[in-house]
Amino acid sequence: MDPVVVTFVILGVAVVAFISGRIPLAVVAVGVALALWATGILSLEQALAGFGDPTVLFIASLFVVSEGLDATGVTARLGRLVVAKGGASRGRVLLLVMVLVALLTALISVNGAVAALLPMAVVVAVRIGLPPSQLLLPLAFAAHAGSMLALTGTPVNVIVSEFAADSAGGPFGFFEFALVGVPLVIGTLLLCMLLGKRMLPARSAATVPRDLTDHAKTLLADYSGLTAADGGGRAAVIDAENGVAEVMVPPRSDLVGMRVFPGMSTPSGKLVLLALARNGRELTAPDADVQVGDVLLLQGTWDDLEAKTGGDNVRVVDAPAAVRGQAAPIGARGIAAMVVLGAMIVLLATGLVPAAVAGLLAAGAMILLRVVSIGRAYRAISWTTVILVAGMIPMSTAFSTTGAAEVVGRALVDAAGPGGPLLVLLAVCVLVVVLGQLISNMATALIVAPIAISAAVEMGVSARPFLMALTVVAAAAFLTPIATPVNLMVMGPGGYRFGDYVRFGWPFTLLFLTVAVLLVPVIWPF
Repeated sequence: MDPVVVTFVILGVAVVAFISGRIPLAVVAVGVALALWATGILSLEQALAGFGDPTVLFIASLFVVSEGLDATGVTARLGRLVVAKGGASRGRVLLLVMVLVALLTALISVNGAVAALLPMAVVVAVRIGLPPSQLLLPLAFAAHAGSMLALTGTPVNVIVSEFAADSAGGPFGFFEFALVGVPLVIGTLLLCMLLGKRMLPARSAATVPRDLTDHAKTLLADYSGLTAADGGGRAAVIDAENGVAEVMVPPRSDLVGMRVFPGMSTPSGKLVLLALARNGRELTAPDADVQVGDVLLLQGTWDDLEAKTGGDNVRVVDAPAAVRGQAAPIGARGIAAMVVLGAMIVLLATGLVPAAVAGLLAAGAMILLRVVSIGRAYRAISWTTVILVAGMIPMSTAFSTTGAAEVVGRALVDAAGPGGPLLVLLAVCVLVVVLGQLISNMATALIVAPIAISAAVEMGVSARPFLMALTVVAAAAFLTPIATPVNLMVMGPGGYRFGDYVRFGWPFTLLFLTVAVLLVPVIWPF
């Protein structure tokens, strides 16, 4: 069978699998790579090359850097500043939240920024009497716009920049994306401010993330024997290095029947028992035997709390990592995380080293400086994202080597070419917008980028405007909750329904499409 036809068949099956949602994204991506090898389209080395691609390593390293900022409370502190500055004004809070998430996204990716600020945004909304549904979609949409401010904003930027390096005269600069990113952020802010109150529902949340910013005060109120200062009592002051965790004793735990008392060390010797509660009341006796359902309050370093409460003997009430990220002040590790981030940005902006090297150096520094543990670094990486990109890179290779991209590119030029490059650009952008609402925007970029390059070559024009426009509309994932993880992330806390995304998202889709088709060719001429 013709290799071009085989490539299209494999792509078609993959798209159906992506849309169905019945098969994990990572499994589909690996299946694509293996299918291209099994059918003889690619050699085994080509089919598996994505797993060693520098782009994949760079994307993985960014998750670790993002985790360093979140784990040390940097993002939570920024959120508390919004609470302090926003007051009770809906407009001011909305503007501050969107500006903050846009700037954070540029540095630590869309998913990381929204995940870090989502609990804060819900708390802010509740405090000023605003339904979370009025704030969370603007939060997500501003993050999508902010992803266009810098190379690190989204994996799509990294992917497209690599295509530009290979086929369009060189990669895009670290801040080059901001030439369209700034207008997109401004436009998104204005649309949210103008349309949000009328077009967003005023609906109560289905699920609400826990607010842990005042965790120490909550514990002091719940456990009468605790004190915030030296005075003979037991201390629960959460700081940058040390914290507390509440754990429940489940059935069949080795702790059942153990005699305990406040102030004793746990069997590991790493944690101290501060208090014990049973049936919702603190036990004040000098000692007690642990029973199933008892709640123990433990104190130790954040790393020890995370390591020692993850076994089968206890169930954590609030994860130490979550408490640390929201409640702990910025200490030496937080400062180290910001320094590492700044150094990575300098390396990326100046081009002193390849992007993958800059990211790996930053991730390694986060671990060596003990900002994040090696275990937490592994857990911070979104392996679905990494495997998705690695598995779909061979599809891009197949599109180029078999001539499939040339076939589609020529068809686009034949259909829209008489109208000039601008009409072909519009056709490419519409294709990306449609695919991007149904499957991952990363997969969309890997599929359409070779087509866009082939169309540019067919017309004898520069591929740079096509690649940048593709990047812009790939970020326009506004119309469905499944378009990006961020859209799905805010669905429960915002109480949103499927139709809410279409109703509120179409003006933003038009904004991004307009910028891609009309502004991008002005900055990057054909």
